[in-house]
Parts: sequence; C-alpha cells; structure tokens
Amino acid sequence: MATKPKYRDRLPLRSDKTFLTDGGMETTLIFHDGVDLPHFASFTLLETPDGRARVRDYYTRYGTIARDTGFGFVLESPTWRANRDWGAKLGFAPDALAAVNRKAIAAMAEIRDALETPASPFVISGNIGPRGDGYDASRIMSVAEAQAYHAEQIATFRDTEADIVSAFTMNYVNEAIGIAHAAKARAMPVVLSFTVETDGRLPTGETLKEAITQVDEATGAAPIYYMINCAHPVHFRDALASGESWIKRIRGLRGNASRRSHAELDCATELDAGDPVEFGQQHAELRWLLPHVNVFGGCCGTDHRHVEQISLVCEAVAA
Repeated sequence: MATKPKYRDRLPLRSDKTFLTDGGMETTLIFHDGVDLPHFASFTLLETPDGRARVRDYYTRYGTIARDTGFGFVLESPTWRANRDWGAKLGFAPDALAAVNRKAIAAMAEIRDALETPASPFVISGNIGPRGDGYDASRIMSVAEAQAYHAEQIATFRDTEADIVSAFTMNYVNEAIGIAHAAKARAMPVVLSFTVETDGRLPTGETLKEAITQVDEATGAAPIYYMINCAHPVHFRDALASGESWIKRIRGLRGNASRRSHAELDCATELDAGDPVEFGQQHAELRWLLPHVNVFGGCCGTDHRHVEQISLVCEAVAA
C-alpha cells in the first residue's frame, strides 16, 4: 500500500478518550441540501468535483466540532452503500466500485490532514453497510455467504489508509458474524453496529444481549467493540439498563433524531429532525448509564446541531 495506516496497530479508540463522529449524512444531504442520492448512496458524490466538495464540507463541519472541543473524531467514509449489489444498481462494475472505495478513504485522509491535532486524533473508518435494506431483514444470508460477500470491500479497505472497518445498520446476526470473520481474516480491526426496533430488539427478534453474545462466541470476540445505530435513544435505553457485563462491549452510539419506527421512517416524505437539545439531554442520561461508551454521533435525521449538543454533554462530563 502506498501509505501506511496511521492508527490501525495502535487504536486510540481503545482508550477512555471521547470521540465524536458525524450525523445522518444521507438525510442531511437529501433533505437539507437538496442533493439527489439514488438508493441512499453517498459514495457516488466522489465521482464529481462538486460532490467531493460537498463531502469535504460535510465532514469538516463535524471534525471542527471535535477539534475545537479537544475530542477525537471518527471519519466514517461515505461507503455504506458501496458494496457489490448496491454498486451494480448504481452502474458500478466491481473495478469501479473498488476504485471509489479507495477514493473515499483518500478523501478522509485529506480531511484528517487538514484538521487533526495532537489532542484530537482522527481515526479513519471504512464504512460497510448491509447487503440488503437496513430496515428489512427478510433475506438472511448464511455466515459463509456473508463472509464471502463482504470480504471484497474489506480487502479493498485493508490496502488503504483505513484504520478500522465499521459495519453499520446490521439487522441480523449471521451477516454480522460473516463480516467479523472477513475482517479478522484480513487483520482489519472491526466494529459492528446493530440497529433495533422500537422494542429494543433486532428486526429478526434477538435482543442486543443475544446478538452480541452470539457474535462474540462465533468469532472469538473479534470485534473491537459494538455500537447501536439507526434507532432513537428511547428505543434502546432500557435494553442497556441491566448493568450486565455484555453491555461493556458496546462503546459507540449513533441514534436517530426521530422516535418513529423503521416502518414509519421508510414511508416518511419529510424529515423528522426531532429536538437537538432534547437529543443531547438524552445522551447525558446515556453517559450516566454507560460511562464506558466513548464514541458518539448521530444517524437518520441528525445533523451538526445534534452532535454539538452531544459534545456539550461530553464536555460537561469531562469537566
């Protein structure tokens, strides 16, 4: 590889330092900026100068919040849809898809070079999304099938400056296990993020405890940690209140702005941005409940206002 990854072998994410990340990129670009993103795919923006400028400006806004507060930042590449099936729907042949994944990590490295300080390390994450729809787990792959499918994108990230790979909006266990196996086989640190319904369970019915325990048992605890994303804090708060040991495997949260269910969000024609101040207050409660969690951002419907409110909560705790 041309440039050695900066943090892959010494991840600052393993420390107690607080890290921020961005919000709901796709919903921000679509509803706030009026950008057309077919199939909810933001990686296509990297194909034009205007699109690359949008990507740079988007991440710079969040990275500046982290830098100015002295927190670290996780640069999640805009590649959630950049796997083979979604790429084909968007007209990307495998070689072109690999090229755009590499281009995404290079763009993250440029942003890191511009914003990182010794007090604010910027970790680059190769973002992986589900093979299917993040809200619909009707097509279940076997573990072996999931491993083979996602190995392609992970192998591309391995040969870039990506420090880790992070799989978001995982809605069933087999796919998560397959991704963990694929990452482990390529010596890539991996983070797995599950999504839950309003009852705090995965769309396939498992509790977070069951899902995390199954993945850890199947992979030798390969993920460096777990996250929850694409659900409002009230949907998963009670599931994390028991104080059981498995909860300490969760170190990151990226909640939705809206309290709506996945089915309701799928049918929505307008953005529900919720209340950013309330969103921050809910994270104050989560910080008290989960003091070990150190990565915070947003998902659907959130923007820089929500992450700013989270940063204020984190500053208050640090003080």
